[in-house]
Amino acid sequence: MNILVTGAAGFIGFHLCRRFLAMGHTVTGLDNLHPYYSVELKKDRLALLGQSGRFTFVKEDMADRPAMDRLFDAGDFSHVVNLAAQAGVRHSLTHPEDYVSANLVGYFNILENCRQHKVSHFVFASSSSVYGLNTTMPFSVHDNVDHPVSLYAASKKSNELMAHSYSHLFRLPCTGLRFFTVYGPWGRPDMALFLFTKAILEDKPIKVFNHGQMERDFTYIDDIVEGVVRVTLQPAAPNPDWDGAHPDPGTSPAPYRIYNIGNNNSISLLHFIECIEEALGKKAIKDFLPMQPGDVAATKANVDDLVRDVGFAPSTPLRDGIGHFMQWYREYYRV
Repeated sequence: MNILVTGAAGFIGFHLCRRFLAMGHTVTGLDNLHPYYSVELKKDRLALLGQSGRFTFVKEDMADRPAMDRLFDAGDFSHVVNLAAQAGVRHSLTHPEDYVSANLVGYFNILENCRQHKVSHFVFASSSSVYGLNTTMPFSVHDNVDHPVSLYAASKKSNELMAHSYSHLFRLPCTGLRFFTVYGPWGRPDMALFLFTKAILEDKPIKVFNHGQMERDFTYIDDIVEGVVRVTLQPAAPNPDWDGAHPDPGTSPAPYRIYNIGNNNSISLLHFIECIEEALGKKAIKDFLPMQPGDVAATKANVDDLVRDVGFAPSTPLRDGIGHFMQWYREYYRV
């Protein structure tokens, strides 16, 4: 395959590119190297990818329509995996314009070019955040998700709707993946595992929101990548049993699918911290705080559809995944 991966310098994008390259595919990585977090970390990821002769890096912004048109005109991509986005719930409270530019305008430019260039399969990152005010656990792709509680979540729900319209109108196979709290080596510095590890090692307090009464479905990066690869290789197909009188949000009469990728195992924030403390051999100084606006109290993924359709479900134990992260962190930062 000749694959375009957007957000290639990001956490998931980097790991996905490595996997596709190891499988023998040709990969073009697109990223604008936005300074939302360390650009040096992003460049170090790209340096590893650049060791392959089948990887090409393109530094452009998805919101630049002429640049995206040129990229697709020259690329002849068979598959596109869109992971580029402005991430972070809390950042969306103070910089909403970043989400409109990247997650709506930029996303549209990629989607439209996939239509024009007849890409075989468009796979895109959604988020567990779309479940918003839903409280039925585990979260299912067949549940309605019309009540997001952050602009970030609303932008991801918009991505799903935009993809469905293109799938319906132009028969473009589209698959959305709702990721659940991804962690692991080369992770994002703004995520809890990274923040907690750094603070504990520096004897600084960690911020524990909702007084520790949070639960998350932590999913190890290798499991995420395995799921993305399997989904990419299997283009979305119409659901012949779809009924407009009882519409199923997770499927469609168009070639469109939504999947959760999570561990189906909700872990309390306090237990998560305990696992980090064990791995570091050091106790955290905890600063208990109220719930942040835009956050949800708990997440847990129903992955039945993923298991049925691609024969895979994430399963890496939390302690193993944290151990792999700690090994990378100590080596990368020479701790």
